[in-house]
Amino acid sequence: MEPWRGAWILWLLPALAGGQPLAAGEAAYEERTVTGVRGRAVELSCGPAASAPPAAVFWSFAAEGSGPPRAVAVGSGREAAVAAGAGTLGRVSLRNGTLELRELRAAARGRFLCQGLFPEPGRLRVAYAAVRLRVLVPVSKPFVRPTAAAAAEGAAVALTCAVREGTAPLSFSWQHREPRGGPSASPAGLGGSGAELRLTPANRSHAGWYACTVGNEVNNRTSEPVYLDIVYGPDAPAISVEPFSPDEGGFSAGEREDVVLSCLAPSNPPSRYVWLHNGSQVHTGQTYVIAAIARAQAGAYTCLAENTHLQTRTQATILLTVYYPPAGSPSCSALATGDLRAVALRCRWVGGFPPARLRWVGPGPPEEEEEEGVMGMSFSMATSIQPGAATRNGSSFSCLASHPALPQGAVCGTTLWVPAGGPSCVAAATKGDEYVMLRCRWEGGTPPVTLRWRDSGGRALGDPSPSAAVLVLSADGSLEGRDFVCAAAHPLRAAGAECRLRLGVPELEAERSEVAVLEGGEARLACRRRGGGAASLGATVVWYDPKEREVTPGLAKYRLERGEAWLNLTVGDAEWPGDGGVYRCAAANAVGTASLPVRLRVDRYPAPPNVTISKLRYTRARTEVRLEWRTQGAGNLTGFMVQRRQAKKPPRRAPGPWETAAGDIEPHSRDRRLGGLDPAVVYAFRVLAVNHRTAGHPSEVQTPAEPPFEAYPAVTGAAVVGMLVATAASLLAVRWVARHRDTLPRLHDLLFHTASPGAQEPIGTPEDAETAASREDGAAPAPAAAAPEPLSAPPDTTADPPVNVTITVTATP
Repeated sequence: MEPWRGAWILWLLPALAGGQPLAAGEAAYEERTVTGVRGRAVELSCGPAASAPPAAVFWSFAAEGSGPPRAVAVGSGREAAVAAGAGTLGRVSLRNGTLELRELRAAARGRFLCQGLFPEPGRLRVAYAAVRLRVLVPVSKPFVRPTAAAAAEGAAVALTCAVREGTAPLSFSWQHREPRGGPSASPAGLGGSGAELRLTPANRSHAGWYACTVGNEVNNRTSEPVYLDIVYGPDAPAISVEPFSPDEGGFSAGEREDVVLSCLAPSNPPSRYVWLHNGSQVHTGQTYVIAAIARAQAGAYTCLAENTHLQTRTQATILLTVYYPPAGSPSCSALATGDLRAVALRCRWVGGFPPARLRWVGPGPPEEEEEEGVMGMSFSMATSIQPGAATRNGSSFSCLASHPALPQGAVCGTTLWVPAGGPSCVAAATKGDEYVMLRCRWEGGTPPVTLRWRDSGGRALGDPSPSAAVLVLSADGSLEGRDFVCAAAHPLRAAGAECRLRLGVPELEAERSEVAVLEGGEARLACRRRGGGAASLGATVVWYDPKEREVTPGLAKYRLERGEAWLNLTVGDAEWPGDGGVYRCAAANAVGTASLPVRLRVDRYPAPPNVTISKLRYTRARTEVRLEWRTQGAGNLTGFMVQRRQAKKPPRRAPGPWETAAGDIEPHSRDRRLGGLDPAVVYAFRVLAVNHRTAGHPSEVQTPAEPPFEAYPAVTGAAVVGMLVATAASLLAVRWVARHRDTLPRLHDLLFHTASPGAQEPIGTPEDAETAASREDGAAPAPAAAAPEPLSAPPDTTADPPVNVTITVTATP
């Protein structure tokens, strides 16, 4: 700490150090006790907790039972100083008059004195505080010391729990856990308490892990567990046999069966086991497995158990008898008696030594069993007759079999029940409709249901059979309308049941007897076989068109959709009147044939309005015509069609057919430009309105008119071309005259030597010729002095007549 500043503290400290009180207001004295834990931190305050920090403070310490107090720390405001020897108490610091001890040591146990100067308004108050500090030491980790790591059962054993340090008072508690784990528990009922646990006398239940927990005012610590072993045994061996089958004086096992002999003699350390058969050693170990035991292996088996630590032995002996049961397992069956009024229950299991005993048990008292025995009273077969009227549906009966080789015996059972519902009949044609097979089924039930076919007069047809009955008849027309009955009987059912079949031709029905469709549309003719079911005999439905031709799959005009009992015919792109007429739906089976007509009516669309040609004219090249028309009257339309043919034919020859010049014209169009015409042929045209596939009345027939003569564009074009040519020729001629003055001097003078101020002067000297040449080439002449005025007029050289130039332009249309 830095040394404090201020003159007043220099005056205060000598007074505090000498133990002299300050005469500066009333002095307050406070005494309290504070508890701290070694290794942790504790704070000691000087004065009340709510008071302001002291202006100056002095802390001193006096250990318990020692001499006068010694200085610890002194401070003023934020400045404080710690005495050099205060490190024995811990890490000491002083802040705002509060003494902080970190990493508290045991040497800090004692009395701390605080003298502080607290500023108050107009005065200084002196306060004294005596703080007694208790330093608690946490409990160290305890350890357990037994008197012996292993002890014999019945001896006295003691366990001691000790700690190296810890502030008293100390509390002790013990925990015990079994050798094979499990939750820890307090060893209730054991002798001793506190730091020592006494086991007097020790028994095998005392073996296991022991731990102690020690606590004080600061903490609780638990020791590492220590194992205590208790040596005992062996006890009297207990022999078990698997499979378990006790017999008089011992156990029994079945021949060729795996027999497991197990011996258990509790001991610590574990026992050593030796097996003896009729006095001879046969195996060493706790478990002896006899695989596929034979009759010769029957006899006395002894288990010898030995504790090698205590050198003690015990033994036990059993007798093992070998039996063998009949092969397999008992079988149970239930059959109806001849009069179909009772049920015969039969149980059978033959063989074995000794023979198996069989016995029927059920919900009611069975009649006396017929007994067929071998070797005295043994039974291998049992039969019981149950009246059907006295037996409820769903009654269960069991056949119990007992045998010495089967400790739990064997059982087979059966439940008498009538199947739900009733018989179902179905008829089917076989071998190309040559025979008709009637089949009756009613599966399930114990015993099975007995079925038999009869005719409508009650005469039996064929033999009775369980669950299913089949009757085959020759197919002919005499079977139509005949009834056949399948009668069912069961002993548990008082009233019989039956199902009937009536053979007949197929019955057909159509969705609609007449179907209407507009030309170009799609029509669906639906036909299905009505009834069907058991007596349908597998009839196949076919369609015939109006020309009595069978409709087969793959035709472009028709589409067939087939189901199990229906066939739909779809006629696509219906044409009038070709697709209209009577279509026939037919079906045939082994008994006969049925047919159903369906009429298809193809209607045309309403006629569109009439058309009149308003304009028909050739173009100039006569290879195209411009056609315009208009409609008259009301009516729907989907487009227009233009037809043409030659208008002039050689004599005695009929006009040619009309050919389509333009089709698929939009309904809103009223004009058309038609090309591809021969200029040498005269054509006739007509226009028709179209409503889908219905064409309206054709317009009047007209031939194209000649195009009007239009010369104004040609003359104007020719005049413009002529003017351009004349202008170009004039420019070329003027240029040529300018370059060739000597050839046409008169013309040159006429064009270039005029009386105008810009006229060229005559050339009289070579210098003048050079000047003229330079002007013709476009170069500016060199500046020269003004020419002198001539002394006399030049001779007259214009006696020749003038030359006229005429340009003629000819325009060809």
